[in-house]
Amino acid sequence: MVNREVIIRRLLLCLLLGLVTPARATETGVPAAPIDLPAPPAVTLANVWRGDSDPTGYWVSEKLDGVRGYWDGKQLLTKGGTVIKAPVWFTVGWPSHPLDGELWAGRGKFAEAVSTVRSHQDDNAADDVAWKRMHYMLFDLPGHPGRFDERVVALKRVVAQIHQPWVEMIAQTPATTAADIKRRLRQVIKAGGEGLVLHKGDAPYRPGRSDDLLKVKPYLDAEAKVITVLPGKGKYAGMMGALQVETESGRRFKLGTGFTDQDRRNPPPVGAWVTYRYRDITSSGLPRFASYLRLRTDREALPFDPPR
Repeated sequence: MVNREVIIRRLLLCLLLGLVTPARATETGVPAAPIDLPAPPAVTLANVWRGDSDPTGYWVSEKLDGVRGYWDGKQLLTKGGTVIKAPVWFTVGWPSHPLDGELWAGRGKFAEAVSTVRSHQDDNAADDVAWKRMHYMLFDLPGHPGRFDERVVALKRVVAQIHQPWVEMIAQTPATTAADIKRRLRQVIKAGGEGLVLHKGDAPYRPGRSDDLLKVKPYLDAEAKVITVLPGKGKYAGMMGALQVETESGRRFKLGTGFTDQDRRNPPPVGAWVTYRYRDITSSGLPRFASYLRLRTDREALPFDPPR
């Protein structure tokens, strides 16, 4: 059951992102009924592959930089539980069982994917055009009882049954050696991609973070929540100087590099989530050489709702 604090946090960030509008008082002065938010889906989450473990027994695929979309059999949800208001035509004919995938606009088009997912359809022609550029790239079947080896086969059948050009399966191939994974990573990065994902072949669909799912990137990244916007000094006077952020484990640190002047004039607000890059972890558990990457506007205000 979602507790009161979680609901309040989610509503605050949803209001900030324009996903919901404030409840208005009735003529009698009594506020309208509270918004009923669905519970977050129980999704599988990735650990990081650090290049020193044998990938034999895993499947490798490209990590797409989009918005995770969970189909619960009736509607699309973000990993935080917010309903994605896709056009009716986009999901018509989808199965009654769950699907897990990425709403993707293409390599290097993360901002476009987020903007489209946040849009309200309401017969808006511009929104409809944006959704026609989107793809739902499937990578798993949460309700399937079998191993990932079996789910790969089942996914191909599901995509064929849906038979829509915007619904595809992310290509999965057996992993071989660490050297081959690194070679594939270089190829994907050179082509403008973000990285790779390793799925453990003998693993069931298991919600939560584990080595069943591993992300492979040329750098480490993570997400943190903005706690305080710190004012700038010197050439940054009148702008943001740094962000005090809190990691998923509750550790706080200052994030002061990686920002453009535009970012500093319009910094991420308190309560928002940001993605940062870093080199490694210090002995005290803090990221070393952390640098701001972007605002995660697709993420709801759930306490430590980790990314894929």
